[in-house]
Amino acid sequence: MTPVARWRECLILVVAVMFMQCFAFPLPAEAGMQDDVDQAVTILQRFRSLPETDIPPAVFRQAKGLAILTVTKAGFILSARGGTGIVVARRGKGWSGPSAIGTGGAGFGLQVGAQVTEFVIVLNTDNAVKAFSQGGNVSLGADLSVAAGPVGRTASAGVMPMAAVYTYSRSQGIFAGVSLEGTVIGARNDTNAAYYGRSVNPEEILSGRVKPPKGAQRLLKVLSRY
Repeated sequence: MTPVARWRECLILVVAVMFMQCFAFPLPAEAGMQDDVDQAVTILQRFRSLPETDIPPAVFRQAKGLAILTVTKAGFILSARGGTGIVVARRGKGWSGPSAIGTGGAGFGLQVGAQVTEFVIVLNTDNAVKAFSQGGNVSLGADLSVAAGPVGRTASAGVMPMAAVYTYSRSQGIFAGVSLEGTVIGARNDTNAAYYGRSVNPEEILSGRVKPPKGAQRLLKVLSRY
């Protein structure tokens, strides 16, 4: 490794550590999970507020699952990002309880200040749901094919899914289909255990074998419209 590459690697590590220190709130895991569940409801409502640039109803109707995340990116020259959220799976006529997920990473490039972005990731296939059920990391683009999702109520591309995963983002009021290829999303098993009151894995949650907590009922009510 060259001195310049080593210097860059060290700086990225420093920024990542600083990011975690700045944005890691000292909340109990259960409280943090409930915040993610409540935020997921808000995100879904925001995404449905602009019909002409919204996720097409056909995409929602055919979805096997949804992953919903809030990601913060911050830095100066070097950047770091981190976020948390939930994933749910369609079970018959209803939806599973939420399973906790998170993402993070560091990069190099001009990035001044901080930016919060909300993501909705539509799981179009059973294999996509299975990937999130295994309790490890899911790499979009490597483990699952990923594409920026079609937008608008008349988007015909939403009728037949073109990828295992469609991704959408909303940042500073701007909504768009966006590619998240290369993003790694991992399960937060300790957070699930705190939220459900016992040790549970994502497969048990997403298969519907675990009863959703009372705090998830508002989310399930919103999902019942899809």
